[in-house]
Amino acid sequence: MPATPFDSAHLTRLFATGDTARLFSDSAEIRAMMLVEAALAKAQAAQGMIPETAAAAIQRASVECQIDPAQLAEATGQNGVVTPAFVSAFRAAMNAPEHAQFLHWGATSQDVQDTGLMLRLRQALAQQEDRLRATLTALARLATDHATTPMAARTYGQHATPTSFGAQVAAWGWPLIEALNALPALRETALRVSLSGAAGTASALGTDPAGLRAHMAEALGLGDPGHSWHSDRTPLLSIASWFTRTALIAGKMGEDLTLATQSGISEVRLGGSGASSTMPQKQNPVAPSALVALARHAQGLDATLQGTSLHRQQRDGAAWFTEWLCLPQLVLTSAAAMTHAQELAETLTPDADAMAATLDATGGLLMAEALSFALADSMPRPEAQALSKNLCKEAIASGRPLSEVARAAHPDLPQTLFDPATQMGTAPAEAQAFAKAVTSLTA
Repeated sequence: MPATPFDSAHLTRLFATGDTARLFSDSAEIRAMMLVEAALAKAQAAQGMIPETAAAAIQRASVECQIDPAQLAEATGQNGVVTPAFVSAFRAAMNAPEHAQFLHWGATSQDVQDTGLMLRLRQALAQQEDRLRATLTALARLATDHATTPMAARTYGQHATPTSFGAQVAAWGWPLIEALNALPALRETALRVSLSGAAGTASALGTDPAGLRAHMAEALGLGDPGHSWHSDRTPLLSIASWFTRTALIAGKMGEDLTLATQSGISEVRLGGSGASSTMPQKQNPVAPSALVALARHAQGLDATLQGTSLHRQQRDGAAWFTEWLCLPQLVLTSAAAMTHAQELAETLTPDADAMAATLDATGGLLMAEALSFALADSMPRPEAQALSKNLCKEAIASGRPLSEVARAAHPDLPQTLFDPATQMGTAPAEAQAFAKAVTSLTA
């Protein structure tokens, strides 16, 4: 297998990330850094720190010049950071030493790389938001169509009480709504510019480094943190946690669909299933399995990434390198998870007949709770619970439906008591409320 499935030719559809993968290419990183250098030069020219002609030349070069990532490899390997080689290559590509000398004036490597990363993460968040919204739209449609489709709820893997498929869909969707609602605050607090110089003191950034940082932030459409954050990785970790959250939400959906499609249950049909190489009768739940694997991978990456909070002193190479190893993989993992989740939401269909067959096969045992409450109308609740348990034991021992056993002992029980469609509680309302919440988001 390849070093990473996201770079693989034959795994590209199994772990598809859409356009997000392009954001973590060498060329995308370099282009983002060039935009940062251009914004810095423009802000410095406005403060009179560098000539306006130099700033204009740097801005023009940031759009027109091309830098080959391969030519940066040797120096990056030696320096442990790409910025020195990048700045050198950028100056050479400008072919105007009188202007190029003002490139990267007073900034440090981390300023440029962290700010460039924020530009790319902003796009990655927007792309993931699009996936969330499309997934929610599809889930809302399913929830509406199947708000009253009865199915067996399961707790600890065991039959519990009746619910509806629409409510099950809503359970997948509510956390996505919360993740979507968390985005505005995340963008406001975490997407920020970095500009504070070699040791975070802005010692070579002129007489008004705060104003310079604010100008640069405005030009790039990023937030101004008001301070140095070289060793405070909270912004990046917050973004990483949000991506992990979306992957885990999708993973929960994958777990449920893997169980719902297994032999002996088969209550959901997937829009596309995988074939076995030797067993032609099998239709494997490939996409749900991928969701679970991706969720687990995201969880592991995020755990490692959170350790970069231990950022030594003013700047730390080990913590920074750990980010480079984990963060792109985490974002791509989450993007792949939501890509699968969206496609599943848009193509899966419940098998209402199979769900009804499951309910029928229990012989009414899923209505045991409802039976105990019905009996409690004419006796104390503890006595009703004990009697309901005894009736269940009798039904199981005799192989007769619980409804038959219970009615034989208590003929006055409500006629609809053992109809699953009347015992779903708030499940239909939950499904409709979810669909309404999605509609309000997309209106």
